[in-house]
Amino acid sequence: WAKHARYADKVQLPFHKPHYYWQAGVEREEREQPKHTWTFVSRDLPSFSNPEPTFFGFNPPEQKGIQCRFGERGVTAATHYDTGRNMVAMITGAKRYVLAPPKECSKLGIVTTPRHPAHRHSLLNFGHINLLNDPEAE
Repeated sequence: WAKHARYADKVQLPFHKPHYYWQAGVEREEREQPKHTWTFVSRDLPSFSNPEPTFFGFNPPEQKGIQCRFGERGVTAATHYDTGRNMVAMITGAKRYVLAPPKECSKLGIVTTPRHPAHRHSLLNFGHINLLNDPEAE
């Protein structure tokens, strides 16, 4: 993944070419195991994997685990909501986030049927809403 991400940056890979997204995660039960058995995600992110409360994980029993996601330039995530807490860290580059308070979910075309394949995702594609890029739009 990292090799392709560097290549994509170097050649300014066009949007219609394949882009990749890398994800690593651990289940919450890992934090209950001896630390020497933890995977690199838990070892390298102790503030999130600690079985004791921390600034980022103040109620460890309710945490669902850790998910780390890395996207190349040009990768987009569908409009959605997450049920847990999130932390975003920009290592390099820039991202655009469109945030809305929970009371606005009804206006975002969110699929609320629990077993639906698009559950928690919006039917809207913000990448095709031109007003978001129009400085004259009110």
